[in-house]
Amino acid sequence: MSARCQVTGAVPGFGKSVSHSHRRTNRRFDPNVQRKKWFVPSPGRTVTLTVSARGIKTVDRRGIESVVAELRRRGERF
Repeated sequence: MSARCQVTGAVPGFGKSVSHSHRRTNRRFDPNVQRKKWFVPSPGRTVTLTVSARGIKTVDRRGIESVVAELRRRGERF
């Protein structure tokens, strides 16, 4: 599963870990992505989306119908 949110488009960020001795090594800040299922009443089926925690809040606020419509306009597969 790639670390990318289908709703918000959140992707990993990159930076450095800094140790006590101040040595710097590369690291990656992954978004908190989950696979979550919602039932969409209009087609009468469930959809599974890979969404971040912020994406789940967005779906709760706007509604799954609105989010699915936007994903279809963007050509996103789910």
